[in-house]
Amino acid sequence: MSPFFVMSLLFGLAFGQTASLCAPSEYTIHVEKRECAYCLAINTTICAGFCMTRDSNGKKLLLKSALSQNVCTYKEMLYRTALIPGCPHHTIPYYSYPVAVSCKCGKCNTDYSDCVRDRVRTNYCTKPQKLCNV
Repeated sequence: MSPFFVMSLLFGLAFGQTASLCAPSEYTIHVEKRECAYCLAINTTICAGFCMTRDSNGKKLLLKSALSQNVCTYKEMLYRTALIPGCPHHTIPYYSYPVAVSCKCGKCNTDYSDCVRDRVRTNYCTKPQKLCNV
């Protein structure tokens, strides 16, 4: 192996996170309740992007700590609440949702993130739509 290749490999392992493209990204959430007359389209930000990971093909040669599979996740977030229009008086018309302030590459935390892609769920309205810009 050439010294240039070895140095490049070591540099990539040590500073790989700096090449990551994980940042807040605009996203629209569609929210509706069965009792309410409208669907609410909420513009917010989520964490999205590319995070450098390490291939586990060499898992017999590397320490377990070197086999991290990082995801783009929240570093800082806040919650906002929106009012769903057209709800009867006996229904709670509020919906709280996360807003990404800053993001990082790290382990997926199931306390506040969905770490598994669910292909069955959809993000659209079945009722007339109202827009909520935040």
